[in-house]
Amino acid sequence: MTQTEPQGRFIAVVGPSGVGKDSVMDAYCAVHPTVLRTRRVITRSAEAVGEDSDAVSVTEFQAMEAAGEFALHWQAHGLYYGIPTGVDAALAEGRDVMANLSRSVLPVLTERFERSAILLITAPEEVLAARLAARGRESVEEQARRLKRAQFQIAEGLNPIVIKNDGPLSQAIAQIDAALQPERA
Repeated sequence: MTQTEPQGRFIAVVGPSGVGKDSVMDAYCAVHPTVLRTRRVITRSAEAVGEDSDAVSVTEFQAMEAAGEFALHWQAHGLYYGIPTGVDAALAEGRDVMANLSRSVLPVLTERFERSAILLITAPEEVLAARLAARGRESVEEQARRLKRAQFQIAEGLNPIVIKNDGPLSQAIAQIDAALQPERA
């Protein structure tokens, strides 16, 4: 990387289940094709409905973690999640990288990445409930537990950019552009 070529920015996307993180990230990357949306490695079965991810067993995940293959990793909802170290190459090239993270891993974000931003995607509880029910990934009890966790706090001092995703995706993308690229908004 030359002196004039800036390091890319790691854009962490967080928010409660059902808020539309994957939809927002897909739409944002479609508008901004130079942004890399990284696939997560998850200990969810390959047949499970949900995001496009790399499914591995717990044993495989732990071996990858021990080998240093994750830039970030965490546990949530009884699963292991990891962001592959391949993101470092894209960042070094000056590309922004976008990933769906857990709020539990955010405190190490600024330690791990030279440049980062946190997008906290929000929506009213009734919107979250309808989206969780429509995706059909969890039982009614699991949906209720996820809704209960929806009003979480971000660790003090992290200053996330709050994006309301309760209308058309174009509105959420415009909010992100205004926050991340104010000179273009």
